[in-house]
Amino acid sequence: MVVRKITERIFSIGTIDWDRRLFDSLIPLPDGTSYNSYLIRGTEKTALIDTVDPSHEEEFITNIVRAGCDRIDAIIINHAEQDHAGSLPIILELFPGAKVYCTEKCKDLIGHLLSIPAGRVQVVKTGDSLNLGGMTLQFFEYPWVHWPETMITYCPEDKILFSCDLFGSHYATSSLYMDEPCRTEISAKRYYAEIMMPFRSSISKYLEPISQMDLAIIAPSHGPLHNNPKWILDRYKEWTSDTVKNKVLIPFVSMHGSTERMVRMLTDLLMERNIGVKPFNLTDADSGLLAMELVDAATVVLATPTVLFGPHPAMVNAAYLANLVKPKTRFATIIGSFGWGGKTIDVIQSMIPHIKAEILPPVYIQGAPDEKTRDELMKLADMIASKHASEPAIL
Repeated sequence: MVVRKITERIFSIGTIDWDRRLFDSLIPLPDGTSYNSYLIRGTEKTALIDTVDPSHEEEFITNIVRAGCDRIDAIIINHAEQDHAGSLPIILELFPGAKVYCTEKCKDLIGHLLSIPAGRVQVVKTGDSLNLGGMTLQFFEYPWVHWPETMITYCPEDKILFSCDLFGSHYATSSLYMDEPCRTEISAKRYYAEIMMPFRSSISKYLEPISQMDLAIIAPSHGPLHNNPKWILDRYKEWTSDTVKNKVLIPFVSMHGSTERMVRMLTDLLMERNIGVKPFNLTDADSGLLAMELVDAATVVLATPTVLFGPHPAMVNAAYLANLVKPKTRFATIIGSFGWGGKTIDVIQSMIPHIKAEILPPVYIQGAPDEKTRDELMKLADMIASKHASEPAIL
C-alpha cells in the first residue's frame, strides 16, 4: 500500500489485505479488509496511531520508510487487538525512544498479549492530551467499543477523529475515502452487525459527544475514511436506536423439505399482509449477512427441523450467533417439523436469553405441513401483523 497524504501533516501508512477471507476464524471477509495506521508529524514530535496485523508488518515498515520517517516519539494504541497492535513489538524495537500511549486496561492487555514492557507505556485517560508541536492529540476512553480498553483519539487542528473500530468496515479498496456510498453502507452495516451490535447501548451514549466535535474527517481502523462524517454518524444513530423495521427475518434449515415448505407458506402470508420478509437459508450461509439482517428486523422466526432430540446444528449455530450480537428484535418465535419427538423449542428458547424479545407462540408440527398447518401459520402471520402495527418503534 502506498503512503497517502490526508492533510499536510497527517498520512495514511497502513496496509490493505486484499485476499483475507476470514477474521478471527469466524467472520467472513468477502471484500477483504485494511489495517489503517496514521502518521502525524508535529514540529517537535512524530506520532503513530495504531500499527497493523503482524502478517503485514514488513509492508508496514516499508511504508514508514517511504514516508521518510526516521523517528517516532509516540505510538498511540487505541485498541490492543492484534490487527491494531500486533506490529507494536517490532516498531518499538526499531524506534527504542518511542513511548506507547494507551488506557490502563490496554496497558495490561498489550503486556499479556504482546509482552510489551510496562516501562515503555504511558497511561492516558479521558481529557489527557499530547502536544506534538503545532499538533495536538486528545484522548477519550470509550470502553466496550468493542473491547473494555478501547479509546479514540482526536486531532483538533486538522479536525480528524481516529475512531478505532468505531465507524469502520472490512472493505479492501484503493480509495482513501468513502466514495461509493451504497457499497460502503453495506460494508459498514455488516461490520457494525458483526462487531459493534453487542455493544449498542454503549455506542449510542458515545454518539452524542462525538456529534458535538468539530469534525472534518473520521479515520477508522478498517476500511475507507469518512470525509462526510455526518453520513456515517446518521447511520450509526439509526442502527443503535430502538427503532426497527416492519420486517421479519426467517433463518431456516430443512432436511426433507417440511420446514422449508412452512417457511414458504409463512413468507407468502406475511407478504400478503404488507410485511417485509427475508427467508435466510442457513445451509452454507454467510454469518455476516445473517448478522446484518438482524440489525433492524422487528421479528425473527427461527425455522428448524428436529434432529434426534433437538434443533438442527445449523440452527444451533445461528441461534448462538443471534444471542451473541444482541439484536433489538421485538418479537421472536419458532416454527418447524419433527419426526417422533424431541425438545427443539425448549432448547432454542434456552439459547437466546440476550434477545430481549417477546416470544410468540410457536408453530411446531409432526411430519409434513397440511391445511391445518397453514391455518396455524396464518394465525401467526396475523399476530405478527398486529404486533407490528401496535409497536411505535417499528417503522
